Amino acid sequence: MAEGNEGQKEKSMKILLLIVNCILLSIGTAGGPLVMRLYFLRGGHRVWLSSFLETAGFPVMLLPLAVSYIRRRRSHSATPLVSMKPRLFFFSALIGLLTGLDDYLYAYGVARLPVSTSALIIAAQLAFTALFAWLLVKQRFTAYSVNAVVLLTVAAGVLALHTRGDRPAGESTKEYIMGFLMTVAAAALYGFVLPFMEWVYKKTTQPITYSLVMEIQFVMCFFASLFCLVGMLIDNDFKVIPREARESKYGEGNYYAVLVGSAVIWQAFFLGAIGVIFCASSLLSGVLIAVLLPVTEVLAVIFYKEKFQAEKGVSLMLSLWGFVSYFYGDIKHAMDMKKNNNDTRDAEISLPQYS
Repeated sequence: MAEGNEGQKEKSMKILLLIVNCILLSIGTAGGPLVMRLYFLRGGHRVWLSSFLETAGFPVMLLPLAVSYIRRRRSHSATPLVSMKPRLFFFSALIGLLTGLDDYLYAYGVARLPVSTSALIIAAQLAFTALFAWLLVKQRFTAYSVNAVVLLTVAAGVLALHTRGDRPAGESTKEYIMGFLMTVAAAALYGFVLPFMEWVYKKTTQPITYSLVMEIQFVMCFFASLFCLVGMLIDNDFKVIPREARESKYGEGNYYAVLVGSAVIWQAFFLGAIGVIFCASSLLSGVLIAVLLPVTEVLAVIFYKEKFQAEKGVSLMLSLWGFVSYFYGDIKHAMDMKKNNNDTRDAEISLPQYS
């Protein structure tokens, strides 16, 4: 009975963690692109700085890591300060470098495209996530999950139908096309990173706890920030940032507030993304990112006065349909598994016993 209660408690805790990480991912997915775009709309021009801010908020992880360490220390006095083993550290650092490259590609695209065209990023990213999840972690697809991927991809594609006339004023066709290509490249790369992270979870020899997930997040963001920091040094961003702040028509305080806000919101995105992978799967992480696209669109309409065309309404409905389809299939699969387990247990109990 005690083991059953312990198992139920662990299951409830994992569900709670999943909910918390879904919230963090939602905040980061919906708010990150808006705050990043705000920097460029207010006169910012530094792409490497924007990419750096996507992971530069990693020091905030020291607080929850310290709390987790203190709690573990109370239970086991011999608890090491860092539980990550060298092999896992290596893969976390590698993922961090890939993420840093992805940050730059994405920031380059955001600098040249309006928020609406992020639909192209999300559409491609979900497709790549599904492909690499199947190749790397043998993700099993049901009719419901396939339906969700198709609907969410089509939903983002519908938004893309209206992007031909949305080139920002003063931007050349060449710059716009480069921004478009960079966003597609960023989508492909991050579509690989999510399943690769899940593959690392499955292949590591040490137990994956949420505390370890936070350590992975810290190392990953450190190396991603280091990658972008080198780019900032080469591009002389540190010399330009004070001048941009002084010349900002909204004031230096607001300029730096946007930078700090961007770093914090993006940190929520990355922690939420790898947390959802830990609690569920990389495919669910990709689905959540995709389904939150219409939320970003609505927020762009509210804050940046972008037009809400009929295409965006259709996209919203398709995204919600795909979201419901995925979770209905997930719940149905869990219920079927539970029923099969109960049937197996009942069959074992009914077998005749011979002495």
